Amino acid sequence: MSNLISSPAWRALTAHQSAISQRSLRDMFHGDPARFDKFTLQLPGLLLDYSKNLITEETFALLLNLGRQAKLEDWVTRLFSGDKINSSEQRAALHTALRAPSGQVVYMDGKDVMPDVLRVRQHMRDFCDGVRHGTLRGYSGKPFHDIVNIGIGGSALGPRMACSALKPYGNVNLNVHFVSNVDATDLVETLKQCSVDTTLFIISSKTFTTQETLLNAHSARAWLVKRLGEHAVAQHFVAVSANPAAASRFGIDLDHVFELWDWVGGRYSMWSATGLPIALYLGMDNFERMLAGAHSMDRHFQEAPLQQNMPVILGLLGIWHTNFCGASAQAILPYDQYLQYFPAYLQQLEMESNGKRADREGQEIDYATQIVLWGEPGTNGQHSFYQLIHQGTQHIPVDFLAPIASHNPLGEHHALLLANCFAQSEALMLGKAAAEARAELEAQGLQGTQLEALLPYKIFPGNHSSNTLLFDMLDPYTLGMLIALYEHKVFVQSVVWNINPFDQWGVELGKQLADKLLPELQNKQTHAHDASTTNLIKHTLARQIKI
Repeated sequence: MSNLISSPAWRALTAHQSAISQRSLRDMFHGDPARFDKFTLQLPGLLLDYSKNLITEETFALLLNLGRQAKLEDWVTRLFSGDKINSSEQRAALHTALRAPSGQVVYMDGKDVMPDVLRVRQHMRDFCDGVRHGTLRGYSGKPFHDIVNIGIGGSALGPRMACSALKPYGNVNLNVHFVSNVDATDLVETLKQCSVDTTLFIISSKTFTTQETLLNAHSARAWLVKRLGEHAVAQHFVAVSANPAAASRFGIDLDHVFELWDWVGGRYSMWSATGLPIALYLGMDNFERMLAGAHSMDRHFQEAPLQQNMPVILGLLGIWHTNFCGASAQAILPYDQYLQYFPAYLQQLEMESNGKRADREGQEIDYATQIVLWGEPGTNGQHSFYQLIHQGTQHIPVDFLAPIASHNPLGEHHALLLANCFAQSEALMLGKAAAEARAELEAQGLQGTQLEALLPYKIFPGNHSSNTLLFDMLDPYTLGMLIALYEHKVFVQSVVWNINPFDQWGVELGKQLADKLLPELQNKQTHAHDASTTNLIKHTLARQIKI
């Protein structure tokens, strides 16, 4: 048994969960008129209501004890001080420095990293101003209208999500596209929308060796060269990379290589030059407002006491549901179409960070870590998977996110959207008891065997936990706050679980095997594999599929 499971704080929570497991949220609200006030936290422009979680004041106190037992406050200090807390790779995780303002000092290995951060930020500003104002143009002398970001994972998910979320702030003269899938369809269908004379490509790869990204990049390069010639490459391609030499060999002007550092993890990199497509689309001022929003959450995470700390509260509630209430999945449900990619972004952030089975000492873990995260925006999900959440057999906690004000003038739409958001959280909490369902059916004129036959299908157990995050409006500052909130939530959970959230060795195995399989498909030869893989290759080759 691990030290965590046998610890006093863990044992106390296990006993407590058993003691309150038969209580209902409905009764908790009836018994405590002040429950909302006790379990709500408000920051400027952002409110977290966590009162609809199956917790009591004692639960909350015990969860805080678990955080203190894990020395959470010390780990927060280490995160911001440049310690090499990415222990398996011996790196710091200083993504917070990327959104720090001018004048702040952030040390790593005795060196202030902020001069480099601010230098690259200025490089981004100069380049973005040139593209947006038309002083930087393509080979044919025409201004750029299409930006194609070629990257994968953190080099695509964050920028794509942010550009979608902040579309009302985007430049109407620029179209931003994201190519990440090595399936040629992704690139081909994107290029159909672009004119070669007015397309700018961003190759985003820290190492400039990522297989999927480089194949897409070379195919895009061939598309351009076929139409404009080799000399056009330097004016139509830029790179975001820590490997300028490789970018230069590709044909990219070194003045158009935007620097990254090894302490910037992929899924935390949108605050760096990886955010170049965001800055191009929104303008550097709006990109910096997003940085400022994230920095405000950084300050809150550093300075607020644990019991009033929003990332800490979200993180500990996640621990409660995962390790003590048996949840195996969580739904992220933004009631804002602009946040359509937010669940997908959080999938990488959370599951790649904390989907681990070895602790910081390399010991195999005997407790649950990251649960499956998924979601869909707005009322769409209500007509698909909400059925599972309401009446399925699994415990699935939910985060609802919604803006109080809309960018769009159709007020009746937004009122109905918010009504649905609040109604869903209320329905998940209250459910519908057998007596209520029976009375409803009787009011509809049903009785006898007809009523009894239908009754079981009309009962909702309720007692489903949810958080609601309300924000004034989805603007660059607020989006920065939201992203940083979830980043720090992930960190809180990693500290309690004693795992490293900043590596991702699980990404490597499949890619290593793909490297071995690729020559077999290209050369039409098979080598030793398991029977299934061998026969899949043989079947493919026998069908004369061109690879």
